[in-house]
Amino acid sequence: MPPTTPYAGKFSSCGPYSSSSSSSSNNNHPQPHSPYHNYMATKPTKEQFYNSAYCVSENPYDKPQPHTSYRSSSVEAMSTKEHYYNSNCAVSENSYSVPQPHSPRQHSTSCPGRSYRDTSSSIEQPCRNSAAATRGNFYGCGITTSYGEMCYHNNSLVSASLEALIQHLVPTVDYYPDRSYVFTFLLSSRLFLPPYELMMRVCHLCVEQQRSGDTLLDKIRIREVAPKLVQLLTEWTETFPYDFRDERMMRCLKDMTYHVARGDEYSWRAMQQMTQRLIKRLSALGQYEEAVAALSAVAMERPTSLKSKQTSAQRMDILSVCDDPFILAQQLTHIELDRLSFIGPEEFIQTFAKKDPLDNHKGFFRKRKTSNLEAYINWFNRLTYLVATEICMPVKKKHRARIIEFFIDVAQECFNIGNFNSLMAIITGMNMSPVARLKKTWNKVNTDKFEILEHQMDPSSNFSNYRTALRGATQRSEMAHSSQEKIVIPFFSLLIKDIYFLNEGCSSRLPNGHINFEKLWELAKQVSEFLVWRQVICPFDRDRRILQYLVTTPVFSEDELHLASYESEGPENNLEKDSRRSLRTSLLHRENRS
Repeated sequence: MPPTTPYAGKFSSCGPYSSSSSSSSNNNHPQPHSPYHNYMATKPTKEQFYNSAYCVSENPYDKPQPHTSYRSSSVEAMSTKEHYYNSNCAVSENSYSVPQPHSPRQHSTSCPGRSYRDTSSSIEQPCRNSAAATRGNFYGCGITTSYGEMCYHNNSLVSASLEALIQHLVPTVDYYPDRSYVFTFLLSSRLFLPPYELMMRVCHLCVEQQRSGDTLLDKIRIREVAPKLVQLLTEWTETFPYDFRDERMMRCLKDMTYHVARGDEYSWRAMQQMTQRLIKRLSALGQYEEAVAALSAVAMERPTSLKSKQTSAQRMDILSVCDDPFILAQQLTHIELDRLSFIGPEEFIQTFAKKDPLDNHKGFFRKRKTSNLEAYINWFNRLTYLVATEICMPVKKKHRARIIEFFIDVAQECFNIGNFNSLMAIITGMNMSPVARLKKTWNKVNTDKFEILEHQMDPSSNFSNYRTALRGATQRSEMAHSSQEKIVIPFFSLLIKDIYFLNEGCSSRLPNGHINFEKLWELAKQVSEFLVWRQVICPFDRDRRILQYLVTTPVFSEDELHLASYESEGPENNLEKDSRRSLRTSLLHRENRS
């Protein structure tokens, strides 16, 4: 039978559970731990945030190499040179124009699309169900084949019923799904059913297929399949740990631990270790979210009143904290990689999934399913407004021009590093209307480098210049000889947009009711690239004072920026005069109310 996916071999499966491997794993790869030490740590006060002597546990940006503490080992095991998907994949840009296979005539409950490997010959054998109907149809230069409820085109799975896909995920004594299939289906299955329901169905099938009615035989069967079941759950908990913030998922995991314990003591121990790693990961996530929320609360404090420009001028600015563009670009890269590392791959897909009506239940694990992705977008917006605030605040034109030139140099360093997200945030901030209207200030600035950077991030032709630069950075990362060369931080909003239009531009189900698995392959391809970028460890030294300033210093709102801009360079026409008068009145009223 054809393989599940043309990407077989690119996903290395988890190693077998043996005492030696376990010991090695424990010795060489420390278990994830909280980067904030104690989950119940006291929340930092406002004074502590502004005090350079605050405790490590109170600030997520003051810790040595944080990525090693919460990165998934299943992702770390993959080489950046061996992406999940390569240029030889069968699903091309025109894959959706391939005629879809006809619906199979009958459904087999024993997974007609399943295969297992004969280790002696490394040749895939057909599934256990001999009654599965097999047929082949030629479309152009390729061949489409159906195995029961699963259809393949050129040996790549293109469509199947949801039931067959779930059955295909469940391991048996002589079968384990290809890792690329596991990742793709676990990632995209939430478009069709919530993770806890998939977990319950997988666990039910695992139990039922080992049940024979004979207690002794059942125990033997459980012992034989337990290592593979642990392997599947390990891949799930390490790649998609945030799914287990749901109490229902944890109950299923507990039930499966009990089920495994009946047949195999070693697999039971492996389940226990896996659960401990998962809890530590979720604990670290909870602490990270609390720390980011606390930092955001400090940053939400309003800046100095704009009633007088002289008062505003007393505020500390970026140049008094860091006057080296390269150093500031390095610290921005630290923040970017920190926040990227906490984004779960499923958050990209969860954005499109239907809301589960039962998600309103209360409990410890009740969290928004895209909270870390949203927090990262908020960071981009914050950096944009921070740049604009820094430029609009100074009283003197010469000082404003110096800050503009400084941020242009920072943007250039971000581009050289491969930090496209910070680069785009800086360019966006400098193009905001309150900044762009400062013509007298801009006349004192050499804009040659800025125009080159704007050209690189030009949105025309669907950001073609940026996409070319991103490909170059990705190739550099694949051939990197140093940690710095491995850094690729994409323009995140565009990445989300690409995934959104991929999801919206192609139906998830075919006319025959099958799931369009070609689309799921493409979604997984996009997200898997993000996983490779996310795993990079930032090689630069941390500067706690700069980081603290970047994430906590208050920034102006859009109205406050406009008023600060008018205070810097007066209105040029009646429309701007009316706007300044209106802004002064509304902001003064707002201050008095607060």
